[in-house]
Amino acid sequence: MGAVILAPVSYALLLLPEFSLILLGYLICRHTALNRSVWSQVDGLVYYLLFPTLLFHSIIKSPLDLADASRLLAGGLGVLASGVALAYSLPYVPGLSRHIARREHAAAAQVGFRFNSFIGLALAERLGGATGLLSIAVLIGFCVPMANVAAVWPMARGSERGFARELLRNPLIIATTSGLAANLLGLSLPHWLEPTVARIGAASLALGLMAAGAGMQLQSLARAKSLGFALLSIRHVLLPLVGLGLAFALQLSAAHAAILLTFAAVPTAASGYVLAAKMGYDGGYVGALITVSTLLGMGSLGLSLGILLPFYGA
Repeated sequence: MGAVILAPVSYALLLLPEFSLILLGYLICRHTALNRSVWSQVDGLVYYLLFPTLLFHSIIKSPLDLADASRLLAGGLGVLASGVALAYSLPYVPGLSRHIARREHAAAAQVGFRFNSFIGLALAERLGGATGLLSIAVLIGFCVPMANVAAVWPMARGSERGFARELLRNPLIIATTSGLAANLLGLSLPHWLEPTVARIGAASLALGLMAAGAGMQLQSLARAKSLGFALLSIRHVLLPLVGLGLAFALQLSAAHAAILLTFAAVPTAASGYVLAAKMGYDGGYVGALITVSTLLGMGSLGLSLGILLPFYGA
């Protein structure tokens, strides 16, 4: 399988539906009778039912070939671990720490290392067809549970409920870990249940993005500019460079390097807003960062696949 280089306009077109749904949620919430009180109920529906169903189904539907993708998996885990370490370290960076409020950092740290699985899946299919899709499914299957644990930890640590309790009760973590376990055990959904589960997943994408837009408070970005700039720099500049370094270190094939660089450059996860809001943090700030990240994803994907990938193959 060879790597396919996409034109810059392809990245913009791929991200346009995501951004459009965020914008639609923002406009509906502020200019119609479907105001914030309605969307708070949508947040709960997405968080407790729709997103968990989608995550479980995404992981269980594709068999994981660990032997074939072991080095790619090592690269993906390295990218994720680097993002977590960089995001967690921000309150301790000299000169930056005094500009970062711990509670805002706890909610927003996830923006620096979480990833939009669905954009990744779509791009992987364009880059490598069914083989590329299967390769990135391995990364998603292992990295989503770890990313969710890392996202929950700072917020749970700052709450009275405790970290262990939050992990055991978090529907996103339950869905991803159970999906991974079922996949490795060779289990699958009954054929008659597949259409229903797929439709629930499709609803979660649209409603999750619209809920992020409805909860978005762009003015909050001005209140925490340093934190937002740092997290978005990690997500869209540093992690693609980390991905390139790991591709060289692990001597990945060009095809697997393309998948790893895609994984390293996609925008942050849209579910970050719902997670922050349901755990009692500033979901509006996180939603605003998700919107900016979706726009910046066009640039970081262009950097990774238009510049770094050809450099890797040179």
